[in-house]
Amino acid sequence: MIAASARLPEVPGLVARENYFVVHAPRQTGKTTTLRALAAELTTSGKYSAVKLSLQSGAAFGDDIGGATRAILAKASREARLSLPVELRPPAWPEGPDGDLLGGALAAWAESCPRPLALFLDEIDSLTGATLVAVLSQIREGFEDRPGAFPASIALCGLRDVRDYRSTAAGRNPERSGGPSPFNIIVESLRLGDFTLGEVRELYGQHTAEAGRVFTDEAVEHVYALTGGQPWLVNALAAEIVDRMKVPATEPVTIEQIDTARERVIQARPSHLDSLVRRLREPEVQRVLLPLLAGSEQPVDLEYSDDRSFVRDLGLITEGDEAGPRIANPIYAEVISRALAEQVVPSPAVLPTARDFVLPDGRFDVPGALTGLAAFWRTHGKMLGDGRPYEEALPHAFLFAWLDRAVNGDGDVFREYANGRGRADLYLRWRYTARDGTRAEQREVFEVKAQRPGQADPLKNAIVQLDDYLNHLELPSGYIVIFDQRPQPTSAPDGPLTTQISPSGHSISIARLVLPPARRPTRPPS
Repeated sequence: MIAASARLPEVPGLVARENYFVVHAPRQTGKTTTLRALAAELTTSGKYSAVKLSLQSGAAFGDDIGGATRAILAKASREARLSLPVELRPPAWPEGPDGDLLGGALAAWAESCPRPLALFLDEIDSLTGATLVAVLSQIREGFEDRPGAFPASIALCGLRDVRDYRSTAAGRNPERSGGPSPFNIIVESLRLGDFTLGEVRELYGQHTAEAGRVFTDEAVEHVYALTGGQPWLVNALAAEIVDRMKVPATEPVTIEQIDTARERVIQARPSHLDSLVRRLREPEVQRVLLPLLAGSEQPVDLEYSDDRSFVRDLGLITEGDEAGPRIANPIYAEVISRALAEQVVPSPAVLPTARDFVLPDGRFDVPGALTGLAAFWRTHGKMLGDGRPYEEALPHAFLFAWLDRAVNGDGDVFREYANGRGRADLYLRWRYTARDGTRAEQREVFEVKAQRPGQADPLKNAIVQLDDYLNHLELPSGYIVIFDQRPQPTSAPDGPLTTQISPSGHSISIARLVLPPARRPTRPPS
């Protein structure tokens, strides 16, 4: 386990200064565990009575302030009994009007406690409407009485930055409420981030010390590259290798085994990944992810900015450099692409199977795979224009699904998104045994475009973009795949590939996948 003080090093100082602050983090990033550990460290120091209290039990009561508050206080009594010595626990909660039950209880506890009281109020975002307003208002009113007659320091903890929570109007999404916030006394907002590469090394090193199993340096770096340090994913890959794949403790864990674990976790689609897929249906999430998935420009307006903040708080995207937002990590990107592809694949049976496109020398037959895809597109491509969610991104997702199925077991396909640059790239890695018996790796890059009625031909820009990408990867050749969604007057030829030389001298193979010719209406007999 990574030390709580390392993940949120600012907290002890904020508590010492009697500050009220916010801690927010996406689901399953270790927030609750970290808060509990921080509270234990503060209490053990002998300076504070600190405890993590969950507000989740109040969520079921909606706008029933009294019912919600009594449920919260009952849970708080149990948590304090489990976490604190007798002399630091709260007294019997005093009775009072519904709108002052929480404030009165916290005041009574602070007055009776021999140490300054520091509370981590977890799951604040589970409350909505009148109950949320009542809780925040009572904390705001008691703030001036700290530390003698109210908690010296309070952290409000949840999925979103509490400054963004508002009273929930009827019919609005409870996680996206509007109106002014009564809670305006925080001095800092802390986001519990993902693990750094150093923390992933430390975490896996702890396992090595306990069990003797060694993760090679390359394997650890690969875990970080695949997960972006997302805590649940980091732990899930390790658990897959240790508990389900049962790699012997005497055998060093390799990149290949990490890739196997990645595929197994994605295929199992546990609740963490399943909840990610369910989020794709939300309008706010669609508005932010569609430009990333389709490689198109971001909207520029206040509503989009708020949506983007929301999706970032969910942990679906990350930011921090001039390239703009991107999908948080390659595993999330792969899960999203597969989920979108499921919308347009009538049955997994129509997709290629592993080793359908393998050349005699063991290499992956990219032209063969694209020829097969062209035939499939002529039959099923019209399904991508029937108003499905993420319609503009479905061609990209479908190519991903086609190649991913074709290389399954012997290779990998990764998506690289370039938001606002009109591009969304696929990177294929194929491992094979060469004719001389040595293991080799084939790397291929695909620039993906869609051409819709009324749009200009994207080929010229695609060549420039792919040329730049090939220079970056130091590869001699690449592929451009254009999903042409315009009605065609005549049938397309069976062979979809043409070749051009890029400005930098790379060989560019171009696959233009077209729809079948539109049927002409027949005249009724006269």
